[in-house]
Amino acid sequence: MLFLQFQLGKDRYVLDSANVVEVLPLLGIKQIPQAPAGVAGVFNYRGTPVPVIDLSELVLGRPARLQMSTRIIIVLYPDGDGAQHPLGLIAEKTTQTLRRDPADFRDSGVLSHEAAYLGPVATDPDGLLQWIQVAGLLPASVRHVLFKQALEQT
Repeated sequence: MLFLQFQLGKDRYVLDSANVVEVLPLLGIKQIPQAPAGVAGVFNYRGTPVPVIDLSELVLGRPARLQMSTRIIIVLYPDGDGAQHPLGLIAEKTTQTLRRDPADFRDSGVLSHEAAYLGPVATDPDGLLQWIQVAGLLPASVRHVLFKQALEQT
């Protein structure tokens, strides 16, 4: 299976590339006043406004560093009602893909209801990699704020 690797702080994470639509440079993002923590704003993706989550802010409590390797990863986020919505994820050091057998990933032994997106871990010569589960990234309250209009149209 192909994974996209990125970092949050000093730790490495991966996303299943099947969840990734496109990886873009860090573009101009319109900030939304009073947005929930972790919501960086919205940007124009091929003529459609797409909400953007800053993974560093969501996970570490600080905004992502503005580096050449900081990217916006466009994923299709499942809303729990069968629909999928484009969602931008700001991630640092989004520089490579890697192939791993999903069986290489093991339960970390730590369960956090507040971090339902944290999946299993795998090891390599550089240490641990943790698999991020896209469907678990957003609490219901944030999901409702980001996709309210789309949910109301269904």
